[in-house]
Amino acid sequence: MPKRAISSSVIHRLPRYYRFLSELEQKGVIRISSKALSERMGLTASQIRQDLNCFGGFGQQGYGYTVAALREEIERILGIRNRHRTIIVGIGNLGRTIATHIDFLEHGCELVGLFDSNPTVAGRDLAGMQVHHTDTLEGFIRMEQPKVAVLCIPREAAHDVAERLVQLGIRAFWNFSQADLRLSDPSVLVENVFFGDSLSLLAYGLNQPMARPADE
Repeated sequence: MPKRAISSSVIHRLPRYYRFLSELEQKGVIRISSKALSERMGLTASQIRQDLNCFGGFGQQGYGYTVAALREEIERILGIRNRHRTIIVGIGNLGRTIATHIDFLEHGCELVGLFDSNPTVAGRDLAGMQVHHTDTLEGFIRMEQPKVAVLCIPREAAHDVAERLVQLGIRAFWNFSQADLRLSDPSVLVENVFFGDSLSLLAYGLNQPMARPADE
């Protein structure tokens, strides 16, 4: 029987489920109903049940969800236990922040290398490892075999650097370069991150007229 396709909107909600469930588990919550979870997450209980049913359901009618078990199932679905080896290219302000403030292991990746083209940055220590010059990428990737690259480089350099990394074996990009990457190999995964998009959505919301009460 062919596997049913799961919509991208459902997949994009999975990390939120994982984050909320992890927080509940840390607080000692043993079980939770779809209604209580919906109130915390700002979704409907029906939406939560539909989303989780795409992967098997996991809940019991009249009981709800066992928090630890559901978190572990979503962790398995997301592949967080796989620990994909990851490098950061570009150790400017943003690259340094990501290297020091993101818990890569918690999100299924293991940070193994830092790279920058600036010779005054290469050689420094950051996040418990040395920053390498980008000239050494080929040798490092052959030896360490990372599969994920975080790009924190200027927009104009992003495409050429990404294509170079694909040729070296990188299979996924977390791209902060502000370039909308479109690579020659369609099998390579790209998550383009545009901080300004979120800010623009706030601006849009503020620009809308306030809803009036229904009885006016």
